Amino acid sequence: MADIGMPRSLRVLWDMDPPAKRPAQSLTRERIVATAIEIADTEGIAALSMAKLAERLGSATMSLYRHVANKEELLIFMSDAAPGRPPAIDPDADWRPGLETWALALREVYLRHPWILVINPGRPPLDPGQLAWADAGLAALSRTGLNGGQRLSAILAVLNYVRGEAQISAGLAGSAWADEETQQRYGDLMRLLVTRARFPHLAAATEEGAFAMEDEVDGADFSFGLARMLDGIGHFIDTA
Repeated sequence: MADIGMPRSLRVLWDMDPPAKRPAQSLTRERIVATAIEIADTEGIAALSMAKLAERLGSATMSLYRHVANKEELLIFMSDAAPGRPPAIDPDADWRPGLETWALALREVYLRHPWILVINPGRPPLDPGQLAWADAGLAALSRTGLNGGQRLSAILAVLNYVRGEAQISAGLAGSAWADEETQQRYGDLMRLLVTRARFPHLAAATEEGAFAMEDEVDGADFSFGLARMLDGIGHFIDTA
């Protein structure tokens, strides 16, 4: 294979390099990555450092570098491992339940590992873990008659919706907004401050209960938005 400048991290993930001789100790790349994910999940990605990781593992910091070249490479390994296996999608079944299952599972990944949303934002994945999720999403649309580019555009639209909603949900969950009293106070302020004279359409939505947070059902807004997105994809499939 021609040398195309593939980073070491990808060569490792794709098993393209011969395995290095493993030191006679319990420290492994898999254990390092799993522990790093645990720190990021419980304390946030900003709390993750090679020194802290080594301390958690009970090893010297330099020992980590026998398995992981640097923190940037560690983050690539983490983003590959954290999502786990995608849901099994039957390519011969109806596309809509399959794509909905895929979207819901992806949202769970983002809510369980919100740090994924802030590392390497916007960079197209090349690691096998994330590409497996893309493959599963495409499987749902494989019998729709859409061409490859259209199928890819459809799952990217769903992915971007899921990612954006999860980013908002994760941010709210980690803030004072998670408190019901704070949500209620915001709704009360909206009804007080937003007038028809200044913001007629926002005022109308507010008066109709758009900010009645006490009536919200967890995930209801996400489900509504996802359903409308799938409606749009369905219309495109029917008319393409």
